[in-house]
Amino acid sequence: MRPRRVALLALVAAGIGIAVAWEPLHGYAVTGAAYGARVGCSCRFVGGRALSDCTKDFEPGMALITLREDSEARSVTARFPLLARQTATYRKGWGCVLEPWK
Repeated sequence: MRPRRVALLALVAAGIGIAVAWEPLHGYAVTGAAYGARVGCSCRFVGGRALSDCTKDFEPGMALITLREDSEARSVTARFPLLARQTATYRKGWGCVLEPWK
């Protein structure tokens, strides 16, 4: 086979693989970001800990989730690179509440 055909077939196979895996991968990313936002918000605004300390509460396998705090809004946003972002906001009497999913 010619190198161009092999490269084209590899590209098509990769595209098909991504398309098949997209739904579960995106679901895990959204779920991980939502969990991270909720845990980070509770750690920061209920527990009073530094946000940098909150990733210690993550489950194994959540190393790609990053947290960002908005102290004025009393919220934490968690991101899974390129795939998902979720925000949880502290509400007195309610605790940390996730923003509605779209």
